[in-house]
Amino acid sequence: MYRFGHNSAFWRPELILIVMVGGLINSLKGIHMALQALLFDVDGTMADTERDGHRVAFNQAFADAGLDWDWSIDLYGQLLAVTGGKERIRHYLDHFNTEFERPEALDEFIIGLHQSKTRHYTELLDKGAIPLRPGVLRILKEARASGLRLAIATTTTPANVSALLKNTLGEDGESWFEVIAAGDIVPAKKPAPDIYTYAMTAMGITADQCIALEDSENGIKSSSAADLKTIITINDYTKSHDFSGATIVLDCFGEPDHPFNVLAGNAGDKTYLDIELIKTLHERG
Repeated sequence: MYRFGHNSAFWRPELILIVMVGGLINSLKGIHMALQALLFDVDGTMADTERDGHRVAFNQAFADAGLDWDWSIDLYGQLLAVTGGKERIRHYLDHFNTEFERPEALDEFIIGLHQSKTRHYTELLDKGAIPLRPGVLRILKEARASGLRLAIATTTTPANVSALLKNTLGEDGESWFEVIAAGDIVPAKKPAPDIYTYAMTAMGITADQCIALEDSENGIKSSSAADLKTIITINDYTKSHDFSGATIVLDCFGEPDHPFNVLAGNAGDKTYLDIELIKTLHERG
Protein backbone atom coordinates (compact mmCIF):
# COMPACT_ATOMS: atom_id res chain seq x y z
CA MET A 1 0.00 0.00 0.00
CA TYR A 2 1.30 3.43 -0.92
CA ARG A 3 1.46 6.12 1.74
CA PHE A 4 1.49 9.80 0.86
CA GLY A 5 4.21 11.73 2.65
CA HIS A 6 6.68 14.52 2.08
CA ASN A 7 9.30 12.02 0.89
CA SER A 8 6.94 9.99 -1.25
CA ALA A 9 7.36 9.92 -5.01
CA PHE A 10 3.57 10.04 -5.21
CA TRP A 11 3.30 13.38 -3.38
CA ARG A 12 2.30 15.42 -6.40
CA PRO A 13 0.03 18.49 -6.51
CA GLU A 14 -2.39 16.95 -8.98
CA LEU A 15 -2.93 13.94 -6.75
CA ILE A 16 -3.51 16.14 -3.73
CA LEU A 17 -6.15 18.05 -5.75
CA ILE A 18 -7.88 14.82 -6.76
CA VAL A 19 -8.05 13.68 -3.16
CA MET A 20 -9.40 17.05 -2.01
CA VAL A 21 -12.04 17.21 -4.75
CA GLY A 22 -13.07 13.62 -4.12
CA GLY A 23 -13.51 14.37 -0.45
CA LEU A 24 -15.57 17.45 -1.23
CA ILE A 25 -17.85 15.50 -3.57
CA ASN A 26 -18.35 12.80 -0.96
CA SER A 27 -19.15 15.39 1.68
CA LEU A 28 -21.79 16.97 -0.59
CA LYS A 29 -23.58 13.71 -1.31
CA GLY A 30 -26.97 13.64 0.30
CA ILE A 31 -27.10 17.41 0.81
CA HIS A 32 -30.46 18.68 -0.43
CA MET A 33 -30.42 21.73 -2.68
CA ALA A 34 -33.00 24.30 -1.63
CA LEU A 35 -35.80 25.11 -4.05
CA GLN A 36 -35.01 28.22 -6.08
CA ALA A 37 -37.34 28.17 -9.09
CA LEU A 38 -40.70 27.04 -10.42
CA LEU A 39 -40.77 26.06 -14.10
CA PHE A 40 -44.26 26.26 -15.59
CA ASP A 41 -45.69 24.59 -18.64
CA VAL A 42 -48.44 26.75 -20.17
CA ASP A 43 -51.13 24.97 -22.21
CA GLY A 44 -53.29 22.85 -19.93
CA THR A 45 -51.20 23.73 -16.87
CA MET A 46 -51.55 27.48 -16.40
CA ALA A 47 -54.78 27.71 -18.40
CA ASP A 48 -57.20 25.32 -20.08
CA THR A 49 -56.18 26.55 -23.50
CA GLU A 50 -56.50 23.45 -25.64
CA ARG A 51 -60.17 22.56 -26.15
CA ASP A 52 -61.72 26.03 -26.21
CA GLY A 53 -58.66 27.99 -27.29
CA HIS A 54 -56.17 26.38 -29.64
CA ARG A 55 -58.69 23.94 -31.15
CA VAL A 56 -61.17 26.71 -31.93
CA ALA A 57 -58.40 28.91 -33.37
CA PHE A 58 -57.18 26.09 -35.61
CA ASN A 59 -60.69 25.61 -37.02
CA GLN A 60 -61.01 29.35 -37.65
CA ALA A 61 -57.69 29.34 -39.51
CA PHE A 62 -58.81 26.39 -41.62
CA ALA A 63 -62.04 28.20 -42.53
CA ASP A 64 -60.09 31.33 -43.48
CA ALA A 65 -58.01 29.22 -45.86
CA GLY A 66 -61.10 27.72 -47.48
CA LEU A 67 -60.48 24.28 -45.99
CA ASP A 68 -63.31 22.03 -44.84
CA TRP A 69 -61.23 20.59 -42.00
CA ASP A 70 -62.93 20.45 -38.61
CA TRP A 71 -61.02 19.36 -35.53
CA SER A 72 -63.65 18.03 -33.17
CA ILE A 73 -63.05 17.81 -29.43
CA ASP A 74 -62.34 14.07 -29.68
CA LEU A 75 -60.08 14.37 -32.72
CA TYR A 76 -58.12 17.19 -31.11
CA GLY A 77 -57.54 14.97 -28.09
CA GLN A 78 -55.83 12.47 -30.38
CA LEU A 79 -53.81 15.18 -32.11
CA LEU A 80 -52.46 16.37 -28.76
CA ALA A 81 -50.20 13.31 -28.77
CA VAL A 82 -47.97 15.56 -30.91
CA THR A 83 -46.55 18.74 -29.40
CA GLY A 84 -46.27 21.94 -31.41
CA GLY A 85 -48.94 23.43 -33.66
CA LYS A 86 -47.10 23.10 -36.98
CA GLU A 87 -46.14 19.54 -36.09
CA ARG A 88 -49.76 18.82 -35.20
CA ILE A 89 -51.01 19.97 -38.62
CA ARG A 90 -48.47 17.75 -40.36
CA HIS A 91 -49.44 14.81 -38.12
CA TYR A 92 -53.09 15.38 -39.05
CA LEU A 93 -52.25 15.22 -42.75
CA ASP A 94 -50.07 12.15 -42.30
CA HIS A 95 -52.57 10.13 -40.28
CA PHE A 96 -56.09 11.61 -40.43
CA ASN A 97 -56.40 13.37 -43.79
CA THR A 98 -54.17 11.39 -46.10
CA GLU A 99 -56.29 12.12 -49.20
CA PHE A 100 -55.71 15.87 -49.00
CA GLU A 101 -53.87 17.10 -52.10
CA ARG A 102 -50.81 18.69 -50.61
CA PRO A 103 -49.37 21.86 -52.15
CA GLU A 104 -45.81 21.71 -53.42
CA ALA A 105 -44.68 24.22 -50.80
CA LEU A 106 -46.14 22.22 -47.91
CA ASP A 107 -43.89 23.72 -45.25
CA GLU A 108 -44.90 27.27 -46.19
CA PHE A 109 -48.55 26.20 -46.34
CA ILE A 110 -48.39 24.80 -42.80
CA ILE A 111 -46.54 27.86 -41.51
CA GLY A 112 -49.22 30.12 -43.00
CA LEU A 113 -52.02 28.13 -41.38
CA HIS A 114 -50.24 28.22 -38.05
CA GLN A 115 -49.67 31.97 -38.22
CA SER A 116 -53.37 32.48 -38.93
CA LYS A 117 -54.26 30.20 -36.03
CA THR A 118 -52.01 32.22 -33.70
CA ARG A 119 -53.82 35.43 -34.68
CA HIS A 120 -57.19 33.88 -33.90
CA TYR A 121 -55.90 32.45 -30.62
CA THR A 122 -54.54 35.78 -29.40
CA GLU A 123 -57.88 37.39 -30.31
CA LEU A 124 -59.63 34.87 -28.06
CA LEU A 125 -57.24 35.77 -25.25
CA ASP A 126 -57.82 39.49 -25.82
CA LYS A 127 -61.54 38.86 -25.28
CA GLY A 128 -60.81 37.25 -21.93
CA ALA A 129 -62.14 33.91 -23.13
CA ILE A 130 -59.36 31.85 -21.49
CA PRO A 131 -58.75 32.47 -17.77
CA LEU A 132 -55.99 30.98 -15.63
CA ARG A 133 -56.77 27.69 -13.92
CA PRO A 134 -57.65 27.69 -10.20
CA GLY A 135 -54.64 28.36 -8.00
CA VAL A 136 -52.26 29.52 -10.70
CA LEU A 137 -52.41 33.26 -9.99
CA ARG A 138 -52.16 32.70 -6.24
CA ILE A 139 -49.14 30.42 -6.61
CA LEU A 140 -47.38 32.91 -8.88
CA LYS A 141 -47.96 35.71 -6.38
CA GLU A 142 -46.81 33.56 -3.46
CA ALA A 143 -43.67 32.55 -5.36
CA ARG A 144 -42.76 36.16 -6.09
CA ALA A 145 -43.43 37.21 -2.50
CA SER A 146 -41.20 34.42 -1.17
CA GLY A 147 -38.32 35.20 -3.52
CA LEU A 148 -38.66 32.14 -5.74
CA ARG A 149 -37.69 32.56 -9.36
CA LEU A 150 -40.17 31.85 -12.16
CA ALA A 151 -39.73 30.53 -15.68
CA ILE A 152 -41.82 29.09 -18.48
CA ALA A 153 -40.93 26.02 -20.52
CA THR A 154 -43.48 25.37 -23.26
CA THR A 155 -43.82 24.22 -26.84
CA THR A 156 -46.39 26.90 -27.69
CA THR A 157 -45.28 29.98 -29.62
CA PRO A 158 -43.94 33.08 -27.83
CA ALA A 159 -46.86 35.14 -29.16
CA ASN A 160 -49.33 32.78 -27.49
CA VAL A 161 -47.48 32.95 -24.19
CA SER A 162 -47.24 36.73 -24.33
CA ALA A 163 -50.94 37.12 -25.05
CA LEU A 164 -51.95 34.78 -22.20
CA LEU A 165 -49.70 36.49 -19.65
CA LYS A 166 -50.75 40.02 -20.61
CA ASN A 167 -54.44 39.18 -20.58
CA THR A 168 -54.36 37.32 -17.26
CA LEU A 169 -51.55 38.99 -15.28
CA GLY A 170 -51.57 42.47 -16.80
CA GLU A 171 -49.33 44.35 -19.19
CA ASP A 172 -46.26 43.50 -17.11
CA GLY A 173 -47.15 39.80 -16.97
CA GLU A 174 -44.11 38.68 -18.93
CA SER A 175 -41.81 40.42 -16.47
CA TRP A 176 -42.96 38.05 -13.72
CA PHE A 177 -40.86 35.36 -15.41
CA GLU A 178 -37.09 35.44 -15.53
CA VAL A 179 -37.00 33.19 -18.59
CA ILE A 180 -39.70 32.39 -21.13
CA ALA A 181 -38.54 29.37 -23.14
CA ALA A 182 -41.14 28.85 -25.84
CA GLY A 183 -41.81 27.56 -29.33
CA ASP A 184 -38.96 26.82 -31.69
CA ILE A 185 -36.22 28.19 -29.43
CA VAL A 186 -34.98 24.58 -29.26
CA PRO A 187 -35.12 22.15 -32.19
CA ALA A 188 -36.58 19.17 -30.28
CA LYS A 189 -39.90 19.78 -28.56
CA LYS A 190 -41.43 17.85 -25.67
CA PRO A 191 -41.13 14.97 -24.81
CA ALA A 192 -37.46 15.87 -25.40
CA PRO A 193 -35.94 17.62 -22.36
CA ASP A 194 -34.42 20.43 -24.42
CA ILE A 195 -36.84 23.21 -23.47
CA TYR A 196 -36.29 22.59 -19.76
CA THR A 197 -32.56 22.31 -20.20
CA TYR A 198 -32.57 25.60 -22.09
CA ALA A 199 -34.55 27.36 -19.35
CA MET A 200 -32.32 26.10 -16.54
CA THR A 201 -29.16 26.97 -18.45
CA ALA A 202 -30.45 30.49 -19.09
CA MET A 203 -31.16 30.86 -15.38
CA GLY A 204 -27.86 29.38 -14.30
CA ILE A 205 -29.45 26.77 -12.04
CA THR A 206 -29.58 22.99 -11.87
CA ALA A 207 -32.47 20.54 -11.86
CA ASP A 208 -32.23 19.86 -8.12
CA GLN A 209 -32.92 23.55 -7.45
CA CYS A 210 -36.19 23.54 -9.44
CA ILE A 211 -39.56 21.88 -9.68
CA ALA A 212 -41.67 21.63 -12.84
CA LEU A 213 -45.44 22.03 -13.12
CA GLU A 214 -46.98 20.06 -15.98
CA ASP A 215 -50.24 18.57 -17.21
CA SER A 216 -49.45 15.89 -19.80
CA GLU A 217 -47.54 12.69 -20.45
CA ASN A 218 -45.28 14.42 -22.97
CA GLY A 219 -44.71 17.12 -20.39
CA ILE A 220 -43.57 14.79 -17.62
CA LYS A 221 -41.45 12.81 -20.06
CA SER A 222 -39.71 16.08 -20.90
CA SER A 223 -39.27 17.26 -17.32
CA SER A 224 -38.21 13.82 -16.07
CA ALA A 225 -35.62 13.54 -18.83
CA ALA A 226 -34.27 16.87 -17.56
CA ASP A 227 -34.06 15.32 -14.04
CA LEU A 228 -36.77 17.60 -12.65
CA LYS A 229 -39.20 16.75 -9.89
CA THR A 230 -42.67 17.35 -11.33
CA ILE A 231 -46.09 18.35 -10.05
CA ILE A 232 -48.94 17.30 -12.34
CA THR A 233 -52.36 18.91 -12.73
CA ILE A 234 -54.55 16.95 -15.11
CA ASN A 235 -57.23 18.19 -17.48
CA ASP A 236 -59.94 16.54 -19.54
CA TYR A 237 -57.49 15.66 -22.30
CA THR A 238 -54.75 14.26 -20.06
CA LYS A 239 -56.62 12.52 -17.23
CA SER A 240 -55.82 9.06 -18.68
CA HIS A 241 -52.12 9.80 -19.31
CA ASP A 242 -49.28 7.91 -17.67
CA PHE A 243 -47.73 10.10 -14.99
CA SER A 244 -45.21 7.62 -13.66
CA GLY A 245 -42.44 9.46 -11.89
CA ALA A 246 -44.55 12.46 -10.87
CA THR A 247 -44.01 13.83 -7.38
CA ILE A 248 -47.76 14.31 -7.06
CA VAL A 249 -50.76 14.19 -9.41
CA LEU A 250 -53.67 16.57 -8.78
CA ASP A 251 -56.95 17.27 -10.54
CA CYS A 252 -56.17 20.99 -10.13
CA PHE A 253 -53.95 23.21 -7.98
CA GLY A 254 -56.95 24.17 -5.89
CA GLU A 255 -57.89 27.17 -3.79
CA PRO A 256 -58.77 27.58 -0.10
CA ASP A 257 -62.46 27.40 -1.09
CA HIS A 258 -61.91 24.99 -3.98
CA PRO A 259 -59.92 21.94 -2.72
CA PHE A 260 -57.94 19.72 -5.04
CA ASN A 261 -58.22 15.93 -5.31
CA VAL A 262 -54.97 14.02 -4.95
CA LEU A 263 -54.85 11.32 -7.62
CA ALA A 264 -51.36 10.06 -6.78
CA GLY A 265 -48.80 11.06 -4.17
CA ASN A 266 -49.14 12.57 -0.73
CA ALA A 267 -50.21 16.13 0.09
CA GLY A 268 -50.44 15.55 3.82
CA ASP A 269 -53.27 17.60 5.31
CA LYS A 270 -53.15 20.22 2.54
CA THR A 271 -56.25 20.86 0.45
CA TYR A 272 -54.68 23.19 -2.12
CA LEU A 273 -51.23 23.70 -3.62
CA ASP A 274 -49.23 26.51 -2.08
CA ILE A 275 -45.54 27.38 -1.78
CA GLU A 276 -45.24 25.53 1.53
CA LEU A 277 -46.51 22.31 -0.06
CA ILE A 278 -44.39 22.84 -3.17
CA LYS A 279 -41.27 23.12 -1.00
CA THR A 280 -42.27 19.99 0.92
CA LEU A 281 -42.76 18.07 -2.33
CA HIS A 282 -39.40 19.30 -3.61
CA GLU A 283 -37.63 18.19 -0.43
CA ARG A 284 -39.41 14.85 -0.48
CA GLY A 285 -38.56 14.25 -4.14
